Amino acid sequence: MTADTLQNSLDRALNLAPDTALTSAGAPPAPIQIGLSVQTEPLPNPIVLGDTFEFKVNVSWQAPAGQSSVLILPASSANAKGIAQLGIREEHSRVVQGENAISNTQFIYTLAAEDTGNVSIPALRFQIPTEKGPFELTSEVVEMRIEPPSHAGTIVAISILVVAILAVCLGMFMRKKKLSAENAKSDRQKEDALAQEFLLLKKRIAKADSRIWLLDLEKICKSWAEMHFGSDNLEELAKAGTLQGFDSLLEEFAHARYGGGERDAFQNKELWKMAAKLLNIQEDE
Repeated sequence: MTADTLQNSLDRALNLAPDTALTSAGAPPAPIQIGLSVQTEPLPNPIVLGDTFEFKVNVSWQAPAGQSSVLILPASSANAKGIAQLGIREEHSRVVQGENAISNTQFIYTLAAEDTGNVSIPALRFQIPTEKGPFELTSEVVEMRIEPPSHAGTIVAISILVVAILAVCLGMFMRKKKLSAENAKSDRQKEDALAQEFLLLKKRIAKADSRIWLLDLEKICKSWAEMHFGSDNLEELAKAGTLQGFDSLLEEFAHARYGGGERDAFQNKELWKMAAKLLNIQEDE
């Protein structure tokens, strides 16, 4: 039912003048007179002091399938003695049957049981805005009983909570253990790949350009430092005292970057041996 169709139905039901507000028209028509239905759903049972539960109210109507939906707004809360409203949300559905469609807006109230005994969820008000003012719908009052917590229930709840906590802790421990194993495996793979690259560099000593060879050695040292210290800035690590014994290597790297010049293969071989010792990389026999 569109807003226009609803307005026409309200006008006919109330016999309003064009400029008369709905709120001044006396007794409004029953929702069923204009095709609206307001129904509450059964509450969960039992409800115990301290429970959080949902209370659902359905507002439904039938209209031609090609017409738009109706805007329905909650106009009151479910707060009452022994009950506190924590929140409200809406869900919408529409089922087409031939030329007509049945639409439903469900208001879901999240409530907390704050006192024991017989309590009432008050009649909840909803409004449909129209050109002549809001048309109001009202749900029924719902009686309910909130039970005190039993010791058996408390023990069961505590037991369930303890088991759940243990399960979570065990799960976290197993995940951490698995992650540690995966990280260790990944680190070993990175170490092995770096060692393989370093050992291949030895085979290039006699044939490679000495400057390019030194720069490639520097890249390997930077990768090694990144894996072990989280930074590939060799100079800063050396200043901080993290890289012991790297001074000669760093001088050669700086010379290769800024000075260049050819070097004998045996010099690079000695430099390779020095790096192998510092990086703790051993060549297979």
